Amino acid sequence: MASYIHDLIQPQRSHRLPQVLASLMVAVGPLATGLGRGYSSPALASMQIPLPVNYTYKHPYHFTITPDEGSWIASLSLLGAFFGGIPGGLAMSYGRRNVLIAVSLPFALCWLLTVFASNVKMVYASSFLCGLFSAVVSLVTPVYISEIAHPDIRGCLCSVAKLASNVGMLLSFLFGVYLDWRKLALVASIAPVLLFLALLLIPETPSYLLYSQRESEAKSSLIWLRGGDDISLELETMKDNINAMKNEEETFQESMITCYRELTSDLAKPLLITCGLMVFQKFSGANAFNFYAVPILSEAFVGINPYSAAVVVGLLQIMAGMVSSVLIDTVGRLPLLIVSNLLMSVALAGFGTFLYVNETVSATAGNDWIPLLCALVFQVAYSLGISPIAWIYIGELFPLKHRGMGAIANSVSYACSFASVKSFVDFQMLLGLYGAFWLYSVIALVGLIFTVVLVPETKGTGLQEMQKKGTSTEIYMPIHEPVTQSRITTK
Repeated sequence: MASYIHDLIQPQRSHRLPQVLASLMVAVGPLATGLGRGYSSPALASMQIPLPVNYTYKHPYHFTITPDEGSWIASLSLLGAFFGGIPGGLAMSYGRRNVLIAVSLPFALCWLLTVFASNVKMVYASSFLCGLFSAVVSLVTPVYISEIAHPDIRGCLCSVAKLASNVGMLLSFLFGVYLDWRKLALVASIAPVLLFLALLLIPETPSYLLYSQRESEAKSSLIWLRGGDDISLELETMKDNINAMKNEEETFQESMITCYRELTSDLAKPLLITCGLMVFQKFSGANAFNFYAVPILSEAFVGINPYSAAVVVGLLQIMAGMVSSVLIDTVGRLPLLIVSNLLMSVALAGFGTFLYVNETVSATAGNDWIPLLCALVFQVAYSLGISPIAWIYIGELFPLKHRGMGAIANSVSYACSFASVKSFVDFQMLLGLYGAFWLYSVIALVGLIFTVVLVPETKGTGLQEMQKKGTSTEIYMPIHEPVTQSRITTK
C-alpha cells in the first residue's frame, strides 16, 4: 500500500500530498466499518463456547448464545445499516466532516455496549446501532474524498476507502485468533475514536462550504488541500457550477412528477439491473463466508485452524480487490461479471459437495486442501467481479439527472444483506450446511444467466459526469455528483 500511495503523489507532490493525507485520515471510518464486518465471524465462535463445569473463574457477565441468536447478532448490523442510509444522506446537508465527527464517538460507545454486555439483548442493540453508524460513515466518507480530490486522482483516492474497509475486516479476522468477543469489540471501538481525532486535523470540503455561502472558509480549505497552489480559477469554476445547479433545482413536487414520468422510460432498466445485481451479490454466499467464516471452516477442516484460514481468506479479498481495480478498466465489466459468477457457482458447488461427502465418509486432514481451494477460488471470483462491479453499475447506468435513484439499489443491498445473513442458519438447519452452499451455487448460476441476458458492457462509455466551466483543463464535479461516487465505492 505504501508504494501505491507513493505512486499516487509522486508526479505533483505539493499539489497532491494534502489530499492524500486527508483521504487517509478520513479512511479510518471505512476501517472502522470493516472491523465491524469481520467481527461476527470470530466473535460468534467464541460466544458459543460454554465454559467447562469445573472452570474456576467465570466472568460476572458471562453468557453463551445459540446459533439462532448468533444469526441475529450478525444480521442486525445489516438491518441497522438499512435504516442508517437515508438519515446519513439527509444529514450531509450539515456538512460532510461535521457528520463524521458527530457519529464517530457514538459509534465507539456502541462497541462498548458489547464489551460490557450482560445479556444477548445488549449485544443485539449494539449490533444494530453499530450497523446504523457504519452506514452513515460508508455513505459520507467517499463523498468527502470525492469532493476534496482533484479530478485526475479522484478515482484512486476513492479506492482507498474500499481498501481500508477490507483491511478492517482482515484485522478482525486476525485479532479474532487471539481475542475473545469482548476484547475484540474493545479493539473495534478504538477505530471510531481515531476517526474523531483525525477529523479535527482536516478541513470541510470546499464545495460544501461554497454551497453554504461560506466563501472565505471554502477558499482556505481549497488552499490547504491544493498545497498552496493557485486556486483562483478552480474556485471560480466551483462557484459557477454550484450557482448553475441552484438555478436548475426543482421543487420537491416538480421533482417527484418528473421522476414518475421518466421511471417507465429511462429508469426502469437501470433499476432492474442494479437491484438484480445486488440481489445476486448478497445471496451468492459471500455474506455467509464473511459473517460465519470461522464456524463454516470449522465444519470443513480437520487439520487446518479455521481462524488462520479466515485470515487467509480476508487477505486474499484485499489482493483480489486491488487486482480488480486494474482489470475493470482493461478487461471490462461484463467479462469479469461472467467469469465471476461462473467460478463462484463452481466453487460453491464443490464446497457443498465436499461437506456432503464429509458427512458420509470419515474426514481426514489430508483432504483439507479441497475446501480451502474452493473457498479461495470463491473469494477471488467474488472480489474480482460482482463485489465491486455491482456498485460501479449504479454510477454508470442511471441518467445523470437521476443518478441519486441509485439509492434504491443501495437500500436493496442492505435489505438483502440482512436477509442473507439471517437466513443462513435457517438454510443450514433446513438443508444442511452442504445444501445451503448448493443453493448458493444455483443462485450464482441464475446470476450468470441474468448477467448474460440483461447486463450491458459500459467500459469506455463517457458518463459526462463533470461539468466543464472556464477552460477545458479545469474540471469540477458539482456538489450533487459526489453522492453518486459514494454509491460506486461503498462496500
